[in-house]
Amino acid sequence: MKTIKTKLAVALMAAGLSFSAAAAEIKVAYDADPVSLDPHEQLSGGTMQLSHMVFDPLIRFTQDMEFEPRLAESWDRVDNETMRFNLRKGVKFHSGNELTADDVVWTFARLKESPDFKGIFEPLLSLTKVDDYTVEIKTDGTYPLVENVATYIFPMDSKFYTGKTADGKDKAELVKHGNSFASGNISGTGPFIVTSREQGVKVEFERFADYWDKGSKGNVDKLTLVPIKEDATRVAALLSGGVDMIAPVGPNDYNRIERSKDVELITMPGTRIITFQMNQNSNEALKDVRVRQAIVYAINNEGIAKRVMKGAATAAGQQSPVGYAGYDESLAPRFDVEKAKQLMKEAGYENGFTLTMMSPNNRYVNDDKISQAAAAMLAKIGIKVDLKTLPKAQYWPEFDVCAADMMMIGWHPDTEDSANFTEFLTMTRDEGTGKGQYNCGHYSNKEVDQLIVDANKETDLEKRSAMLKKVEELLYNDAAFVPLHWQDPSWAAKTNLKIGSIVNGMNFPYFGDLVVEE
Repeated sequence: MKTIKTKLAVALMAAGLSFSAAAAEIKVAYDADPVSLDPHEQLSGGTMQLSHMVFDPLIRFTQDMEFEPRLAESWDRVDNETMRFNLRKGVKFHSGNELTADDVVWTFARLKESPDFKGIFEPLLSLTKVDDYTVEIKTDGTYPLVENVATYIFPMDSKFYTGKTADGKDKAELVKHGNSFASGNISGTGPFIVTSREQGVKVEFERFADYWDKGSKGNVDKLTLVPIKEDATRVAALLSGGVDMIAPVGPNDYNRIERSKDVELITMPGTRIITFQMNQNSNEALKDVRVRQAIVYAINNEGIAKRVMKGAATAAGQQSPVGYAGYDESLAPRFDVEKAKQLMKEAGYENGFTLTMMSPNNRYVNDDKISQAAAAMLAKIGIKVDLKTLPKAQYWPEFDVCAADMMMIGWHPDTEDSANFTEFLTMTRDEGTGKGQYNCGHYSNKEVDQLIVDANKETDLEKRSAMLKKVEELLYNDAAFVPLHWQDPSWAAKTNLKIGSIVNGMNFPYFGDLVVEE
């Protein structure tokens, strides 16, 4: 267990700085805590949640998926390849330093170097300073999603993260799954400061007295985030009053929540795809498209959505959900055991083979149960599965080295766009650009790669949609991955927590705006 008391928090308290008058103190239970305090170490829901609590983005999405200004109070397109952002003046970091364009430039450069984030930022060639409160983003040709990507720019305190630690290390160093200054120390502009962190136990936050957004109605002064892995245990903690809010809510527990008059359940249609990737580099059989197709046909994802997920998910046949540009209604889920057996026979694996499978057991709703169900289904076509499930903190280092033949991965599109699924999950792996960063299937298709490149420069929405639908068709025919379902995000809280106004389809509530009634 790693325990820290952030140097920034200690300094603030030692100086006698007070936070706003006591209004509300809450405890929130998630299935896992953030793996690091470094906002660029891992592209994940936990990291994004932390970023929205401790930092602020240039702009962010509303519940209606419109853009609203945050640290950028306005922005406009200068030409087809240039967008200008005008920063708010007088914004303070938790350290006391003032936010300027230099911090945004510094942050952008670090994002471009992050193994997890540089794929998103690859179409953005540069971010330059115009003056102390103005920056310009240049793109590689016309790029229609600049504002979408800007929601991922959370300016860091460049002065705070510059220099050397006591043992001579660079404070700006970005270390994946390791110890660094940024992984244990944090200074943002957001509504909360981190006062202490016991990894795997709790993270404690207090309201930042000098928070710039005085128009926010949020009245939470203290917030404690605790990880509770088991769904039923999280619900029990909420119903007993041990915590004030939980996420996610296991589908098996919906009825328990709904029967209680003191708590409220909120769900939304999901856009996070849950999949298995089939590692063509670790298992020779998976290089055969017929074997991959057999695996897809063997797994009854509609049955998993109905029975394992209790209807709190929609079975998927592709990456893009309904409403996204790439969605193709003809690419339906496929389940046919006899068809799967025939494909195995044609591929020369009539007697089956053995493969390894890994999944987290506290990252996605019912992730371990889904894996167990899939393994049992594959046994029916002669594939013997050696399944291993791990807590999220131990799973991601294994995923980063693609440690098994089949690995679970869920993905919510960072840009709220179909292309983002492919950019990270199924494009050819490229360490230089960050494309295919989470492609543990090692799937590679030059036509798919080129279509995504072209789509990201196409401003004609009809043409762009056709390109993205073609991508989904190619992936479907190649059985590039095993589509399972789109997971519905879910939350539950005491009724005096007005969470309905702060939750969203991205699944990171804006806790800074949370109103808790007496």
